[in-house]
Amino acid sequence: MAEDENDDLINNQEEEPQETITRVTGMYKDWFLDYASYVILERAVPAIEDGFKPVQRRIMHSMKDLDDGRYNKVANIVGHTMQYHPHGDASIADAMVQIGQKDLLIDTQGNWGNILTGDRAAASRYIEARISKFGLDVVFNPKITEWQASYDGRRKEPVNLPVMFPLLLAQGGEGIAVGLSTKILPHNFIELIDASIKHLQGKRFTILPDFPTAGIADFSNYNDGLRGGKVRVRSKISQLDKNTLVITELPFGTTTSSLIDSILKANDKGKIKVKKIEDNTAAEVEILVHLPSGLSPDKTIDALYAFTSCESSISPLGCVIEDNKPLFVGVTEMLRRSTDNTVDLLKQELEIRLGEFEEQWHFASLERIFIENRIYRDIEEEETWPGVINAIDKGLQPHIKHLKRAVTEEDITRLTEIRIKRISKFDIDKAQQKIDALEDQIAEIKHHLANLIDYAVAYFTRLKKEYGEGRERKTEIRVFDDVDATKVVIRNTKLYVNREEGFIGTSLRRDEYVGDCSDIDDIIVFTKAGIMMVTKVDTKTFIGKGIIHVAIFKKKDKRTIYNMIYRDGKSGPSYIKRFAVTAVTRDREYDLTNGNKGSASLYFSANPNGEAEVISVLLRQAGSIKKLKWDIDFSDILIKGRASKGNLVTKYPIKRIELKEKGVSTLKPRKIWFDDTVQRLNVDGRGELIGEFRGEDKLLIINQSGVIKTVTPEVTMHFDDDMIVMEKWVPNKPISAVYFNGEKEMYYVKRFLIEQEGKEEHFISDHPNSLLEIVSTDWKPMAEIVFAKERGKDRKDNLEVNLEEFIAIKGISALGNQLTKDKVNQINLLDPIPVESPEEVNAEDIEVNGEETVDGSEEASDDESQTTLF
Repeated sequence: MAEDENDDLINNQEEEPQETITRVTGMYKDWFLDYASYVILERAVPAIEDGFKPVQRRIMHSMKDLDDGRYNKVANIVGHTMQYHPHGDASIADAMVQIGQKDLLIDTQGNWGNILTGDRAAASRYIEARISKFGLDVVFNPKITEWQASYDGRRKEPVNLPVMFPLLLAQGGEGIAVGLSTKILPHNFIELIDASIKHLQGKRFTILPDFPTAGIADFSNYNDGLRGGKVRVRSKISQLDKNTLVITELPFGTTTSSLIDSILKANDKGKIKVKKIEDNTAAEVEILVHLPSGLSPDKTIDALYAFTSCESSISPLGCVIEDNKPLFVGVTEMLRRSTDNTVDLLKQELEIRLGEFEEQWHFASLERIFIENRIYRDIEEEETWPGVINAIDKGLQPHIKHLKRAVTEEDITRLTEIRIKRISKFDIDKAQQKIDALEDQIAEIKHHLANLIDYAVAYFTRLKKEYGEGRERKTEIRVFDDVDATKVVIRNTKLYVNREEGFIGTSLRRDEYVGDCSDIDDIIVFTKAGIMMVTKVDTKTFIGKGIIHVAIFKKKDKRTIYNMIYRDGKSGPSYIKRFAVTAVTRDREYDLTNGNKGSASLYFSANPNGEAEVISVLLRQAGSIKKLKWDIDFSDILIKGRASKGNLVTKYPIKRIELKEKGVSTLKPRKIWFDDTVQRLNVDGRGELIGEFRGEDKLLIINQSGVIKTVTPEVTMHFDDDMIVMEKWVPNKPISAVYFNGEKEMYYVKRFLIEQEGKEEHFISDHPNSLLEIVSTDWKPMAEIVFAKERGKDRKDNLEVNLEEFIAIKGISALGNQLTKDKVNQINLLDPIPVESPEEVNAEDIEVNGEETVDGSEEASDDESQTTLF
């Protein structure tokens, strides 16, 4: 028996491996498509007609059902919404909180969370809501609403709400469906109304997002909100003092918590250095970032943008539902369609009101005829209902020629329902006044219909006037300058080199220390064999034996010039060359010699500002050579491409090369421009030329608040919004200023020189009412005083004042001389007196030999130089 059971078991096991194929084509074709369609249409994507997703539309409809002017518990609203929305209460409550936080359609009461800090709202049983006045005004009108049965057939719900405003663009919206998503950014309330009016007037318009978290945004690549566009958003960071930065506005999509976490993470990774962070956010954002002493605040601001959530990128995607299908459309077209839809809804509303008024006029006229002509007496003898109807109809016939439509049986039935009391107190004059008033209203509505566009413009204008207060733009529009991460990263890693073995890296701690670097830096290395390579910072990298120079590589650096003498082959002639390295391919070896075997570098120097030293060349004693030593000045050598052969030094063997004299820069002073669009300095020729700067030259900056300072110009610098003067500083050139002293309530004039370089100083009094009127850096500035008219006196003529003659140069902290005792209306700065500037003349610029070759004439001929680092 047992053997038989074992045999059956073995047979069953042998039969099991047979495969059964189940085709799932139908599942994918029908079920999954149904699910995808449901998610797209019923959950994730808003409708273009009213800008609502189904859950949002049902919430607003439920709130209208419950509306009695008082607040309702959100839990009550959620429960009521479940009659229309076949999902859980949590999804409805979350959707309602999102609408409430946008502060447009819902008046909220209680803790609704905080979009700045990311704090969640309280439970729905603790918070309350009601429809806002604006929501009641623009969202609801049951007479022009199309209705459909709810999911269980017990109630009616709107197909779309008759929203007469570009609500979708005002609130924004995003959602992830199956196979597609949408991300429509919020726009400014007032700007949307202005754009709608422009569209109605046939004018062109442009709309850009405006975020509730404020911040700064670059919309250069917004692409009208379509796929492929990009918006860069930044927090607003300013310098509180030399060791403290303050963040007062957030980029859209972040919170104070996520922002602080990203800063701490960047600090832990060594990208930035932060001493302490304080979060003082309440109604307004205030995050204090304390820096270690000696750290540049400007560079730290750029580092925050480069390595933290202080800057982020948003990719908009305009997708909406139209006719039960997804539609990809830009925000401009969305606004056009919304505005056209509003005009159509206004027209429907007017036509309904016109019909109602005409009906009222029709019955009021019938009522007057019925009572005034005592037609009600004609029914006294009638015993049947048809007889009553016929008697009244017959009695009306002589008096209804002026009516706009025929009298129906329903009209006559309504006449029979008039009470005796009303008939007895009927006043013909009042009845006529009512009819006249209705005729005026009918005429007004017909006028609106005939001038529908003007009516729509007036409608939008009213919305702006009634609801636009306090809804001004929050997000500042600006064009961003790209932050070069390599220039602002904190170099927290130490770089070492083993010259003989040919290794560089951060782990070679027993070898020679080169300097500090970061993990995103590139390193440029030169070897005795004349090989150059650029490579990424790593723990240990082999370059080649005999390393002679290691440094951090700066891409597009045209001012670092390399001076080199090399031997061509084992016993060949020696050549001299000067070159810059602006762009190379990473981890590729570049031979700076002619490539012959045995070539070697005999002399090499790297000069950060194009310095050209003088060297002495000593030859070995051989044969009949008479001149064994002579000097070479590198300034006589043209700067060419790195692949150039160079100039012949000698065909004889060189014993050694000695440095005789350190050189000065052979490059022209660096030209610096200020790009007002991005509020940054640059050396690329964008914006206004500030001047030509040598290493010791400073930039003079004066702010409207009366702050003056001199700084070394750097492309990473940030500037205050109230900056009024920025120019190259001439140390012996006086600054002239006229200011109002708030304490003494008088105008003063002062002229002074900067006493301490690099120090920020106030040159007007710190009284809160003190105000800088004019400031000038001209040698002989002129000012015009416009006097105020005093009661009982003639206005004094304007007075021109030569400020140089008015007051001598004094200390920066001096009060100055009183300008006038008379009342002043205005002070204007006039054109200065022409004068030959007595400023010190700089030494003549050293001639640059072939510097233009760095820009391309020699470099461009080298095929390798055309490759780029990234």
